[in-house]
Amino acid sequence: MKGLIFSVKRYSVHDGPGIRVTFFLKGCPLSCWWCHNPEGLSQDPENVELVEKVGDKEFIKIEEAGRYYSSDDVLEILEKEKIFISESKGGVTFSGGEPLLQIQFLKETLKACKTKGYHTAVDTSGYSQPENFIKIIPFTDLFLFDIKHPDDTKHILYTGVSNKLIISNFQLILDSRKDIMVRIPVIPNFNDDADSLNELKRFLLKSYTKNLKKICLLPYHRIGLSKYRKFKIPYRMNEVDQPSSGRMNELKKFFSETGIKVKIGG
Repeated sequence: MKGLIFSVKRYSVHDGPGIRVTFFLKGCPLSCWWCHNPEGLSQDPENVELVEKVGDKEFIKIEEAGRYYSSDDVLEILEKEKIFISESKGGVTFSGGEPLLQIQFLKETLKACKTKGYHTAVDTSGYSQPENFIKIIPFTDLFLFDIKHPDDTKHILYTGVSNKLIISNFQLILDSRKDIMVRIPVIPNFNDDADSLNELKRFLLKSYTKNLKKICLLPYHRIGLSKYRKFKIPYRMNEVDQPSSGRMNELKKFFSETGIKVKIGG
């Protein structure tokens, strides 16, 4: 069985403990306005035609977005980075897109990685059927779980899906006693107002267990803007400014009041 992967990031230090290799699986059921990986939205391989100019001449370059990998291919890549992973107590992370859209490949590859002794992490939007999480829980050491907004109406407007299934799956993972790190994207005009922040804090306080290890605050950025241009996708966040470092430190202090460790960034 093969999975469709659009990016492989070596020496990653923001997707779980230690130095990791992160595999970005293609396909996502959400359509977040601020998504910085638009090349990961489609479940199909894509080729983007780019025009590069050198002097008066133009050259056509084809950029590939999505290649098929087997579990053995993944293990081969990890083997090349094994010394860095081992020395830093790192591992492998599966991100996206939404990796649970490719559940059979994900399960098979997580199981293979665990057999080889790698620490495994899954970075998820939480939007998948509960039975899919149940399939991978035995082979996943850490979940990086997005909580975007406590209000269902706003969640639907800005991501395209309800948050009810996401919240239910969050509780499912907490009940499994697997380690979990909450990731909150800090998006101005979406979830950084007082009411939303207070509701998020109350939700985390109510959810707190020992396996909820950390809150990661991810400041909105425009790094993905050039990708939208490549893929000719309209960008809906042009009028939104990135939160300042001062604002992010305020939010770090605010969420630290939960008693949960808080970090700015992944």
